[in-house]
Amino acid sequence: MAAAGVLFDIAEKVLVMLASPALEEMKMLWGVKDEIRKLGNIISAIKAVLLDAEEKQATSHQVRDWLEKLQEAVYDADDLLDEFHTQAKRRRLVPGNQLTRQAGDSKWT
Repeated sequence: MAAAGVLFDIAEKVLVMLASPALEEMKMLWGVKDEIRKLGNIISAIKAVLLDAEEKQATSHQVRDWLEKLQEAVYDADDLLDEFHTQAKRRRLVPGNQLTRQAGDSKWT
C-alpha cells in the first residue's frame, strides 16, 4: 500500500479514537475538549490532502518527502493517542480512581 494510503488509515484510526466514549471523561477532566476537537478538524483536513498526495507521490519528489515527514508525525500522534486512550480505559475500569497529573510530569497516575 502506498505511504499516503497507510497514513490515511492511521488518520482514520486517530479520528475514531478521538470520538471514543472512553476519552470523553478525560477530555473534560483535563480541559482539553476544544484542543481535541481542533485536532480532529486538522486530521480531517490532512486526510483530504492525503487523497491528492497519493496520486502525486509517484511523480513528485517534494510530495514524497512531505509524506515521509508527515508519516513520522502521524505515527507519533498515533502512539500518544494510543497511550491516552489506554489510560482513559484503565481509569474507567478502576472504581474510585482519580486522574491526577503532577506539574511538569507527563505520566498518568
